Amino acid sequence: MDVMEVLTNLGYRLSSFAMSLRLVDVLDILVIAYLIYRLLLLVRKTNSSRLIKGVLVFIIALWLSVDRLQALNFVLNKVVEWGVVALLVLFQPEIRRVLEQVGSSRLPFLQMFSKPQVDRHIIENAISETVAACGDMSKSRTGALIVFERHNQLDEHLRSGTKLDAEVSSELLKNIFFVKAPMHDGAVLVREGRILGAGCMLPLSKNVNLSRDLGMRHRAGIGMSENSDAVVVLVSEETGSISVAVGGMLKRHLMTETLDQLLRNELMPQEEDEEQGKKRKGIMSLLAKEKKDGEKTDE
Repeated sequence: MDVMEVLTNLGYRLSSFAMSLRLVDVLDILVIAYLIYRLLLLVRKTNSSRLIKGVLVFIIALWLSVDRLQALNFVLNKVVEWGVVALLVLFQPEIRRVLEQVGSSRLPFLQMFSKPQVDRHIIENAISETVAACGDMSKSRTGALIVFERHNQLDEHLRSGTKLDAEVSSELLKNIFFVKAPMHDGAVLVREGRILGAGCMLPLSKNVNLSRDLGMRHRAGIGMSENSDAVVVLVSEETGSISVAVGGMLKRHLMTETLDQLLRNELMPQEEDEEQGKKRKGIMSLLAKEKKDGEKTDE
């Protein structure tokens, strides 16, 4: 009976709490949950986990010193007064990265004021020409770094290179990344199916867990995908391997067919249907097959 009474009481309290919730309360909870989720993602993707542990140890020490260790409690309280400023300084790169992503992203309620979507055929042509160029550069082992901009604006990186305004073509990409070309070391920036810049400098990834075999080009591509929602296509100069970086993750040793399907799925979102589900299954099977082949070579 005691257990039943406890469960009944608990159910009554939960139902009373649910009935007392307002729409504003639900929104408040969702906002807090989203902020905590973003904070956990930020800690996981950076080297901030150790710093977070240090802050937790400090808080526990402050709590234990209350009414017990007066001298230690006095020192810790003085540290707390400047703790906010110290945390802002320590987390400055991460805070700046988050603010840049928020400021450069196109918020949903502002999309009504943006210009209409680009013609689908332009994006398809850009993807086809990119795949063809990457296939040829893979055979000739010509290094390449191509960034497809999505929602996050990359104007800051565009200013670091040479501005262009041209349609994406296989021949143009191969000429840009030709080993003796003046802009072959930088990245090509593609926006809405057009090449806007070449020779652009990208931020390097700060992920210390990356393979040591990855060169500066791949670290720059991963870093770009970490700092934005861009899709980055890479061709290794040493092995000719084709890779794609999205969201800080690198998919390596891709065939041109897989590259084409990946770019179409990332740059041309479609409604979920049976055909789309079949395409995704096809991509996963191709990736699984190529992963076995790609283990032979690594960069």
